[in-house]
Amino acid sequence: MLIGQGIDAHRFEPGRPLVLGGVEIPHDHGLAAHSDGDVVIHALCDALLGAAGLGDIGHHFPDTDAAYAGIDSRILLARVMDALRERDLAVHNADLTIAAQRPKLAAHIAAMRETLAADLDCPQARVNVKATTTERMGFTGRGEGIAAFAVVLLDAS
Repeated sequence: MLIGQGIDAHRFEPGRPLVLGGVEIPHDHGLAAHSDGDVVIHALCDALLGAAGLGDIGHHFPDTDAAYAGIDSRILLARVMDALRERDLAVHNADLTIAAQRPKLAAHIAAMRETLAADLDCPQARVNVKATTTERMGFTGRGEGIAAFAVVLLDAS
């Protein structure tokens, strides 16, 4: 068994779609990033890569590479999963937390779990997604952006 953790945060930017956990969320701002800005998947990729001892998302998909400009983060996650499979590693479970004062995310959690479970090739019951506010403290509490935290457990064959 291998454990990994990841974190990501991005500020809000007008004129972009908001994508979290592979799901587009209706909101007046998206997240500023070289890719689609999906902080949930970015934190998850870092957790997966960390558990496997493979560095981090910035090493594999640098923001200086035009090939990743605007890329769907689910594509990045698929590439991370390919790297895990090459090493006979499988996701046992994933636990994700989204810190956002806005928008409210409860109505979108089930869709995120479904999407991520499919991408991780594991039962939906083993993918937990939760959201919290920061009680108006810090950059997330002031509504300046969103952060995500991920912890994963991998099975090594």
